[in-house]
Amino acid sequence: MNRYGLTACLTAAAVLSVGVPFRAEAASNYEMRRKVIRLSGIMSLSDETAMVTRGEYAQMLLNASTYKSVALQTSSTAVFSDVPSDSTYASAVRIAAEKGWMKGYLGGVFRPDEQITLQEAVRGILALLEYTDEDFSGNQIGGRWAKFNYLELNENIAKEPLEVLTRMDCVNLFYNLLSAETASGKAYCTLLGYELSGNGDVNPLTIADYELKGPKVVKKSYSLSDYVPFDLNQATFYLDGQISTIERVKQEKNNGFVVIYYNTNTKTIWAYSSGRSGEEIGSNMTAVLGEISGIFYNSSDVLTPTTVILDDDENTQFRLEDADVQFAFSIYGEFQVGDHVILICEKSGTTANGDESYTVIDYIEY
Repeated sequence: MNRYGLTACLTAAAVLSVGVPFRAEAASNYEMRRKVIRLSGIMSLSDETAMVTRGEYAQMLLNASTYKSVALQTSSTAVFSDVPSDSTYASAVRIAAEKGWMKGYLGGVFRPDEQITLQEAVRGILALLEYTDEDFSGNQIGGRWAKFNYLELNENIAKEPLEVLTRMDCVNLFYNLLSAETASGKAYCTLLGYELSGNGDVNPLTIADYELKGPKVVKKSYSLSDYVPFDLNQATFYLDGQISTIERVKQEKNNGFVVIYYNTNTKTIWAYSSGRSGEEIGSNMTAVLGEISGIFYNSSDVLTPTTVILDDDENTQFRLEDADVQFAFSIYGEFQVGDHVILICEKSGTTANGDESYTVIDYIEY
């Protein structure tokens, strides 16, 4: 693992505890579905009761497809007279029409501001799942509707074919898409680099891992804005595991440094400080800077380290439980006694002697 890379343990422990609390949530839970769609960047989740337009839906289809990166690299061209090349949805509408996800109307218009019906939306979802006109002989509309229901793409969507969709409906619709199988038998989410969990739900941990960037050390003399590709004024901040503000994060940075991770899709920043903020806000998360003075092994396994000591402070133990973290501090890894590191940790209690004990979630050479 790259020493600056995100470990699986961070995704499972730190991210979950600092604003992406997926643990113990079922796919039938709307909040779970909402977080998956938010992390995947398929759609904006503002005003979820608002009706969705055809232009917006074309963009959602593009965002949920493998063509998204291609669209970002190509110039937009006008395909319909009412969708000019400088339209927000020009690329999405062009690709949706070319791929057969959506159709225009007589007269060469697309009607991007018209509300999308479930019947129209079904065509796009099935097209992403690799179904074509040839798969629906005779009554095309009826055949698609039957396939839509057979694949259980209608789960949690209580709408008739000609009813228009809200953003909330689209959260459910696209979540159902991610967890469905394509015509060739592949889980659709795997085409986007995500995974299904053992019970067939979309695994949000892989989405968090796929989209999360970091860790990055931001020192006192540097600006947070130099490390993230979006406007900080639009960001959501977490500090040491709890919801926070940009002012608090900057304050901790000015006290020494902060370690940050960020997600561009959600404009979220997770910061970890070496100060006292964790205790003040009741968090167990912290960043610890120090020199490695000892690496200890279990007597029954001399190749797998279990504990690290910093700065000769034997009263504070940093436990190594994740396999990637253990390897980094093993005789085959990149760290040895005398190296300076920053450990992203979660307080795990006290030892039998009453000493503080932390579990190392991630690490950075310093």
